[in-house]
Amino acid sequence: MTIRLAKFLSDSGVASRRASEDLIKSGVVSVNGEIVNTPVFFVNGDEKICVNGKEIKQDSEIKLYMFNKPINTMTTACDPEHRKTIYDVLDKKYKNLKYIGRLDFKTTGLLLLTNNGEFARQMSLPKNRIPRTYIATVDKVEEKKLNVVKRGVVVDGIKYRPMKIEVLDEHNLKLTLEEGKKNEIRIVLKHIGLPVKALHRISYGPVLLGNLGCGKISEIDKKTIDLMIKNVLK
Repeated sequence: MTIRLAKFLSDSGVASRRASEDLIKSGVVSVNGEIVNTPVFFVNGDEKICVNGKEIKQDSEIKLYMFNKPINTMTTACDPEHRKTIYDVLDKKYKNLKYIGRLDFKTTGLLLLTNNGEFARQMSLPKNRIPRTYIATVDKVEEKKLNVVKRGVVVDGIKYRPMKIEVLDEHNLKLTLEEGKKNEIRIVLKHIGLPVKALHRISYGPVLLGNLGCGKISEIDKKTIDLMIKNVLK
C-alpha cells in the first residue's frame, strides 16, 4: 500500500502532517538518496527515507497511552489563536504522539494517544462504533426530556444517533455514544433545554480513565491494545 510521503513522516513521529509537508518543501527530505520537494509524492515504506540525512523508520509496534486532558486545552498540535494545547501539557517525549478523536477546549478527561497514524484514524471512524462514555453536568436533570436523546434526535438538519443515558443525581448524567460528532453531547443536551456546564470523558472502548490524575499520562497494556486492534484493524 502506498501513502503520501508527508503521511509516512507524520506516522513515523517526525512531525505533524502539515509540518512534514513543510519539511518536504524545504528540501531536507530524501527518498533513496534523491531529494523530494513536493508533498505529492508516494512511498510504500520499503524505501530509504531520510530527513536532514537521518534515516526514518516506522515503529512497527503500536503503542497506546491514556491522557487525562485538563480543561482549557486544545486537542491540536498548533492552535491559530495561540491557546494552550495538549502538547503544552505533555512532556516533550510524547510530542509526536497522535490523538485519537478530539475533546473540545472545555471538555476534560480521557484522551487516547498513539504512535500509529492508521490506528488513530481507525479508532476515530464513526463506522467502527466504538463506545465513549462521559459525565455531563447540567443545572438540573429533567428526566422526561431525556427520552428524545435516547431515541436519537435531529438538530439543525444533523441526525444524532441514540445515546445511552443514566441519571447519576439531580445534576449529573452518564452518557454513552458510539458516533462522536463534533460537540455532540453539548449540542444535543442544549437542544432539549439542558445546557452542559461541564463535560468529562471517562472511557473510550475498553479503556477506563480510572483515577489517573489531571494532566497525567499512562501507557496502556499490550493485551488491551491487541483487543482494540482486533476490533478495528480487521
